[in-house]
Order: sequence, then structure tokens, then C-alpha cells
Amino acid sequence: MPDASTAASEDAPPLPDATPDDDPPIHILWINAGLSCDGDSVSLTAATQPSIEEIVLRGLPGLPKIAVHWPLIDFECGPVQGADAFIEWFFKAERGEIEPFVLVVEGSIPNESIKPEGYWCGFGDDPLTGQPITTSEWIDRLAPKALAVVAIGTCATYGGIHAMEGNPTGAMGVPDYLGWDWKSQAGIPIVCVPGCPIQPDNFAETLTYLLYQAAGSAPMIPLDDKLRPTWLFGATVHEGCDRAGYYEQGQFATTYDSPKCLVKLGCWGPVVKCNVPKRGWMDGIGGCPNVGGICIACTMPGFPDKFMPFMDEPPGGKVSSTASGIYGAAIRRLRGITMKTLDQEPQWRHRGSHLTTGYRRPW
Repeated sequence: MPDASTAASEDAPPLPDATPDDDPPIHILWINAGLSCDGDSVSLTAATQPSIEEIVLRGLPGLPKIAVHWPLIDFECGPVQGADAFIEWFFKAERGEIEPFVLVVEGSIPNESIKPEGYWCGFGDDPLTGQPITTSEWIDRLAPKALAVVAIGTCATYGGIHAMEGNPTGAMGVPDYLGWDWKSQAGIPIVCVPGCPIQPDNFAETLTYLLYQAAGSAPMIPLDDKLRPTWLFGATVHEGCDRAGYYEQGQFATTYDSPKCLVKLGCWGPVVKCNVPKRGWMDGIGGCPNVGGICIACTMPGFPDKFMPFMDEPPGGKVSSTASGIYGAAIRRLRGITMKTLDQEPQWRHRGSHLTTGYRRPW
């Protein structure tokens, strides 16, 4: 006969499966209806560290289950027709039917209050009125309920090209719209990942960090005073650039096919917070200065106004490059002398015209 413990276990109702799959997914709601070229979405398809597939399919240990609603890859019919319309997920989030969710905004936010009629940009239609719902209205509806709000690309973070002086739309970044001190209901500030377009792995890594944070596996995401992840934007282009040694030696390129420092051709690398030269663009390959392109400061809040005209030597560049040229000339000469003494074998080695090793040449 079975013992009492066995009988009790047979009579008891089965325990529910306590796997992580029982937890509700974290939804990623992606709005790419700001003023944008969709370049950040396109760029993100090149992410490899980690890839979008690894994030969505939970290929990394400890990642929570997620559901991505991203216009670039979503297979659902839409945006407004059909039982599974893409836009319906955003209405569900507004009604509080899907929690938690992360709101990703791509593109700058226009000021809808500076025109007498019409709208600048929208995302789906209001089922009650049949009129477009503006992008800023979606942010009004969803940001207060989001676990986190992430601005992807320079347009969404700081306004970008559309926010140049004299633009007619009053375009701005998400922090300018919500306020730089805004925090989500989870206490997370706006997370800004700038780039024009975004460096794909920078965003994939940031999103992964937020997912680990949501799962309780990571502390509060560290951000600088411009709301950028500190581990990605803590150093300048110059500090990670393969050409930085030429700057120190006072050697500057005058043509784009030169491997030397690009400052005299207009590169802003010494003052721009960006890791692209060190990280590369895809799988460690590429990146603006790495392939002969100058840094135009696209990850900076003042882009593009404060960094124009492009292709001109930056202010202060003449002074610093002249000083570097004088210092570098002396350094190169001293290093040349040292090189001659070090680029050869020590005297006690057996280099000479006569072999003393016992080896017999076959000729």
C-alpha cells in the first residue's frame, strides 16, 4: 500500500507549472511616427551584440519573456483593420490591459500647438472620431503607464535634424517634450540612445539592460546628465579612435584617403561622446573615422546647429593642431632615434655575415 505522504500527493490538485513562461511578457511598444527617416529601425536590424533575434527569442540567460510590437517587423495586419490590428496593442496599453510595457520612441516630437489647424505627425486613427492620433498624444497617453520610456536615435533624444533653428514644426526630443527630470512609474528616467542613425549594438545592449533591470537582475540603469547610458557614452570619439596617435604626433590628413588624424578635415572627435570608432558599426567593423569619415557629432544634444558647417576645421582646431604639430615633430624625431636603437637585435646575438650556428647552407 502507498504510504500517507504518497496518498496525500495523489489526492492533492496538481501544482501549477512554475516556469518563467507563466509570467506575463514585457511588451515593447515601438512608435516610429515621429519626424524621422526610420533609419534607426533599419540600423537595428544589423545588431549582433546582442541581435534582435536573441532578445526576442530569449537567447540570453535570464531574459524575461517579451513581446515586440515594432512596425518594421510586426507581421500582424494593420495598422487599423483586422482583428489583430497592430495599433490595437497601443490601445490595450492605454486601457491598462498589458503590463508592464516599455515605450520606444523613434523620431523627433513636433509641437502640435504652434499651428492653426491640421497635425504634423500621427500614429493610427481614433476609432471614435476616425481622425489621426498625433504622436505627442500617444506619448501623453502611454508614458505615464510605461515601465520605461526609451528614445532611440538623435531625433528622438534631442530633436536632431528636424529641430534645427528656423524649422517650422517646433521639433524636439522626448526629454524636451516630457521634461528632463521626468521619471516613469518605476522611477526610471527617460533613456536616451542617440546616433544618426543609432549604432545598432548600443541600442540592443541598452534594451537588454532594461529587460534585466525589469527582471530584478540589474540595478538602476546608469545615465549621464544628457540621459545617455554612461558605459556607452562615457568617452569621446578621439579616445577610442585608431587615428588618435597621429594627432599626438602632429600628423593630420589633408585628403580622405589618408590614415592620419582627420581634425583638419572637420572631425569633431576630440569633444564628441560616442563609442563608434571603438565598437565599429557591425561586428566590430566600420565606424565613421575608421573608414575615413569625419565625426559630425550626431550623438550630441547640440547637433546639428552647434557643429556646422561640416567639413570645416572645428573652432580651436587650428590652435590645438598647431600646438600638436610642434610638439609632435619633436616627439617623432625622438621616437625615430629610439626606434633605430630598438628595432634591431641586441649586440650579444649572433647576427653577422658568417654563421656560427653549425648550420650548413645547401648552396
